[in-house]
Amino acid sequence: MFEQLNTIENLTIIEPQNYFSFQKLIAHAFCVITDSGGIQEETSFLQVSCITLRENTERPSTIEEGTNTLMSFKTDEILEAIQEIFKGKLKTATIPKHWNGHATERIIKKSMEFLV
Repeated sequence: MFEQLNTIENLTIIEPQNYFSFQKLIAHAFCVITDSGGIQEETSFLQVSCITLRENTERPSTIEEGTNTLMSFKTDEILEAIQEIFKGKLKTATIPKHWNGHATERIIKKSMEFLV
């Protein structure tokens, strides 16, 4: 399998990256293929198309509102999805509703309601 990856034009296999370098790679990608739950969130927040090679996700908001699409590991379907992303046709998405950077304020507000 690894040998086949090396034959793909414009595909570069790199060593693991630190957090900030990886965020930069995601931000500049036209799509990301992953099996990571955290990356499903990162791509949705950055509005980058994501194909997650899993049967389910513990982060449904990335599917319902975000840029994430779940797929099984079927090469033809993955290729078709990539082509649709490249054409801008796979799905439209928004950043999930409460992913606005104000979680701390919402938590404090709710906590204060319980104290009163």
